[in-house]
Amino acid sequence: MMTKFTADVVHKLLGVREAQQAPAALMKIVMDQQKRNRIFKQFLDVSTDVSHDWFSEYFMSVQADRKDKKQDFTPESISKLVNMLVGSSDSSEYYEVAAGTGSMMIQRWQQDRLKHKPWDYQPSMYFYHLEELGDSTLPFLIFNCAIRGMNATIVHGDSLTRAARQVYFIQNDEDDYLHFSTVNVMPHSKDVEQEFDIRQWLEPEQNHIESTEIPARYNEVIQELAAGKEAEK
Repeated sequence: MMTKFTADVVHKLLGVREAQQAPAALMKIVMDQQKRNRIFKQFLDVSTDVSHDWFSEYFMSVQADRKDKKQDFTPESISKLVNMLVGSSDSSEYYEVAAGTGSMMIQRWQQDRLKHKPWDYQPSMYFYHLEELGDSTLPFLIFNCAIRGMNATIVHGDSLTRAARQVYFIQNDEDDYLHFSTVNVMPHSKDVEQEFDIRQWLEPEQNHIESTEIPARYNEVIQELAAGKEAEK
């Protein structure tokens, strides 16, 4: 039987009493590596089934901003169907705007890793590019990437105007699917602005780096992607 992360369960794990306290509390947790890894283990004590978004129903019931942002999150059944239709590509990269808490992304990640035998799968085989506008949604999206040991970038901003608060880099330092990812905030540099088409920063730059180096395997992947892009020109 699948354990549901109801509002009561989520709030108890996050140590909050009311729904409006949850996003800020979770954001503090995901930006602290020790607290983040500890809360990951507590969530996994409740359920080890990471093949779906634990927060979909919770967020729709207590967090979605339907009035101002018209938020309506993709049901798991639709996420599975869409990935069955378009997610069979051999591409190692995935791009999604309005990623929400990550329901669609998780289904793609599940599909990607099931292409391999468990002992052959490496997180560096795939990279996920995500964009999300919602302030309350962002912590749940970071959580969902990092607990699954994914490699991803998350632009927290408006996909149309390209105004952003921050760009997050989620990295599995060990390139091991049994390890959690680190959470890094990218600098507000010209290179970052060019790479992610950032036209305006809405918040001051944060100095938050947890990964001290890029694993050798990732350098190989970066070179392969760069060579592919150069060949397309």
